[in-house]
Amino acid sequence: MQPQPRLLSPVLIAGSIIILTGFAIRASFGVFQIPIAEEFGWPRAEFSLAIAIQNLAWGIGQPIFAAIAERIGDRKAIILGAITYAVGLVLSAGATTPLGAQMTEILVGFGVAGTGFGVILAVVGRASSDDNRSMSLAIATAAGSAGQVVGAPLAEWMLGFLAWQSVFLVFAAAILAVLAVLPMMRAPVVPKAELEESMGRILGRAFRDPSYTLIFLGFFSCGYQLAFVTAHFPALVTQMCDPILPGTTLYNLGITSTSALGAIAISLIGLCNIAGTLAAGWAGKRYPKKYLLAGIYTGRTLVAAWFILTPITPATVLIFSVVMGSLWLATVPLTSGLVAHLYGLRYMGTLYGIVFFSHQLGSFLGVWLGGRFYDAFGNYTAVWWVGVAVGAFSAIVHLPIRESRTPGGMTPRPA
Repeated sequence: MQPQPRLLSPVLIAGSIIILTGFAIRASFGVFQIPIAEEFGWPRAEFSLAIAIQNLAWGIGQPIFAAIAERIGDRKAIILGAITYAVGLVLSAGATTPLGAQMTEILVGFGVAGTGFGVILAVVGRASSDDNRSMSLAIATAAGSAGQVVGAPLAEWMLGFLAWQSVFLVFAAAILAVLAVLPMMRAPVVPKAELEESMGRILGRAFRDPSYTLIFLGFFSCGYQLAFVTAHFPALVTQMCDPILPGTTLYNLGITSTSALGAIAISLIGLCNIAGTLAAGWAGKRYPKKYLLAGIYTGRTLVAAWFILTPITPATVLIFSVVMGSLWLATVPLTSGLVAHLYGLRYMGTLYGIVFFSHQLGSFLGVWLGGRFYDAFGNYTAVWWVGVAVGAFSAIVHLPIRESRTPGGMTPRPA
């Protein structure tokens, strides 16, 4: 009797460390919005456009870095991504104009792509057994949430005694230091039958499959909602939430300002998502992924609608953070696992990277519209309702996906 494959492999541990570090840095950008705007007097839309460009560059870079990994090696792609990330952060620290900040975010976005889900999840997927793959992808995704737990509060803490430019330099050093775990990133090759199939053939098969199109369309709202909340929720809480009064529980815990509450909210979302993502990985092995995804998007839609329809208080901020956090990145192991299930592991990174581009188109619009609508209307209500609408759209479009895989690797068309 052969021993069961281990769930916690060196590849999974190393990949989780890389994703945790990269996402801790990325999740902190919303905390910098007000300090940068106060120093330079930029309109909210200018900072929002910089972060929106970062998200779009991430989406464009994701399939590119995945293809680099599949052609010349995973570790080379990760090294290139980390260097690009660090250079982007260093240049961001020196940016003094909106255009300069926006251009540097292109490098940051490409750096996130090279050290993020598209490359890392493909390696983890290849290194996992069929039984462990869904949970392995969930653990690696949950590491991104762990980064979110520490990223925003860490940045808020460092801003207490360092200039925001210095914090960016510290983050640049951190993303380079994480390359020390790369020797652990050794994944086995895929089965021989998949090696013999060309990238063009697999991509053509996927592009002709209606299910792949539906996965692509459905991932849009995930990016819209996540990027908007990450970039704008701290500012929304700071400016629209009822004040934290002396004598209340939060005040006694040391959370005395809405600014601190905004950073804590982002951290709480990440903390709750660790459990939510692991639960999604567990469920993805046992239930159809398309129904799980539809349920997650429905839950996001309902909690977002509830939040904007009720008075914004410290209590509603915390409730929203817990519920939204439980659904936050739970879509990632299910979506990436669905792509791997339908089209195989050989070009999983590229195929997921293309789907992820839809996610980042949503991210671009979520962040950019947040700033534009705020400058136009003085609040985030309109852009929030757009997020509710696209969430409902994603819940619907996942239902017709044909999840069974044919021997040729493409989902069957309806008769």
